[in-house]
Amino acid sequence: MMVTVRFFASYREKLNTRQLQVPLPRPGCRVSDLLEQLVASGGELWADVLARDNTVVAVNQVVCDLQRVIGEGDEVAFYPPVTGG
Repeated sequence: MMVTVRFFASYREKLNTRQLQVPLPRPGCRVSDLLEQLVASGGELWADVLARDNTVVAVNQVVCDLQRVIGEGDEVAFYPPVTGG
């Protein structure tokens, strides 16, 4: 089971990647499980970039929390927090 993982804005620049095809850790996993897998395989840089409380996550272009269940063919996107004034 594979998902597409996309990175936007400064996350894309810091991780030097736009998109990955990633196998899911197990059926019925959550975004948090995928995030743990990405950090474990990517190392300290990936932990510094992705494991922040204010990271914005979207599954299939809908913003969600880390408890969202993901499945085969889903697109999971990670964005830095948006600021404005």
